[in-house]
Amino acid sequence: MNRELTPREIVEELDKYIIGQADAKRSVAIALRNRYRRKQIDEELREEIIPKNILMIGPTGVGKTEIARRLARIANAPFIKVEVTKFTEVGYVGRDVESMVRDLVETAIRMVKHGRMEEVEHRAYEMAEERLVDFILPLPGKKSKNPFQFLFSGDDDKDEENEDENYARIKQRRKRLRERIKEGQLDEQVIEIEVEAKSPQMLEIFSGAGVEEMGVNFQDMFGSFLPNKKKKRKVKIKDAREILKQEEAQKLIDMDEVSAEAIDKVEEDGIVFLDEIDKIAGRESGSGPEVSREGVQRDILPIVEGSTVMTKHGAVKTDHILFMAAGAFHVSKPADLIPELQGRFPIRVELNSLSRDNFKEILLQPKNALTKQYKALLETEGVDIKFTEEAIGEISEFAFKVNEQTENIGARRLHTIMERLLEDLSFSAPDMDNQQVIIDIDYVRKQLSDVVKDKDLSKYIL
Repeated sequence: MNRELTPREIVEELDKYIIGQADAKRSVAIALRNRYRRKQIDEELREEIIPKNILMIGPTGVGKTEIARRLARIANAPFIKVEVTKFTEVGYVGRDVESMVRDLVETAIRMVKHGRMEEVEHRAYEMAEERLVDFILPLPGKKSKNPFQFLFSGDDDKDEENEDENYARIKQRRKRLRERIKEGQLDEQVIEIEVEAKSPQMLEIFSGAGVEEMGVNFQDMFGSFLPNKKKKRKVKIKDAREILKQEEAQKLIDMDEVSAEAIDKVEEDGIVFLDEIDKIAGRESGSGPEVSREGVQRDILPIVEGSTVMTKHGAVKTDHILFMAAGAFHVSKPADLIPELQGRFPIRVELNSLSRDNFKEILLQPKNALTKQYKALLETEGVDIKFTEEAIGEISEFAFKVNEQTENIGARRLHTIMERLLEDLSFSAPDMDNQQVIIDIDYVRKQLSDVVKDKDLSKYIL
């Protein structure tokens, strides 16, 4: 999607998947547009403009992660979600925090490589077809012409004429074979092809973060000395064409260029989502061997502030990566974060808990609404389900009440309710031939009646 969308258009795109949370959508839309604006400025001033990182505050299941993920898709930007609580686990070492940047680079490598593969797809397809023809009908090896041929008897000339005729005849057969492969006439035929075997991973001793800090890629270093192993596979021609196409596309791509473009993409467009940041707010937990939460904050700080991280693909500057942090902040509050880290998240947005109407909208409006998902799933079995308006209202009401009475897990409650509601139907669907099922208010109450009656049971089931 075009990264030059206006903030209003970005919000409209987010509205297709996320209900409510207008303030958060506006903030991320402005942050994304500012990236475009920054690129239009003179280089000298451009380096001075740092992204305005965003801190989203709100209960679970209201759309914090989804906003960040959808924003990255709109911008076609490398994106990674990091649970910061993992850095408080036993065995943690300071440099592990930098792994988030390395993972972001790997994401960017995959994105750029995929784009390059699409660019060379047509050429790779032709090369794959040529290899298939070589496997099925190889050309005979022609004799090399001897400059002193005239000194010898004329028998060799006759042999050569026969060989030339044979060569031309096989070339014609190869041409017809290539056309038949192109038209898909031989797709189901099984042939034996020779493909490159994947090389085993390097020893674990070479794969630690310490090696990456040195900027060394042992896989590439030793890969140049070791020959590529080949193995034979029996596959259908249509599958062989895809396998060979991938191999040929790989050969046409310059991985040095891919790495350079990926690093540039990370530095200019990367988005890191720091989830559960409220769990590292404050100081020591007071029990157990847990790592200092303040210590984790101080390790994250230089990456958010802007530093250079060494990866096996090269050095990456984090100055212009957009960081989005999120947390419920039930126990702690944003002020419990160390002041330096607070200062690096100047934009704070509070996300609201979901209302009854929000639940209703979530079930109906988004492109990936749960009702649309279940309808599509059951249609594969020939079962057509329709939800009445009253049924949708009842499901929404029930989700809202259970969230109030038990743990508030936001929109995720709808997943468990819908699964419970359609459990019997999903089980029986393969045995129902082309039936239409109306999900009305009576059906909803019947399926969920036992859970409604027993509040203790609902805590476990929902």
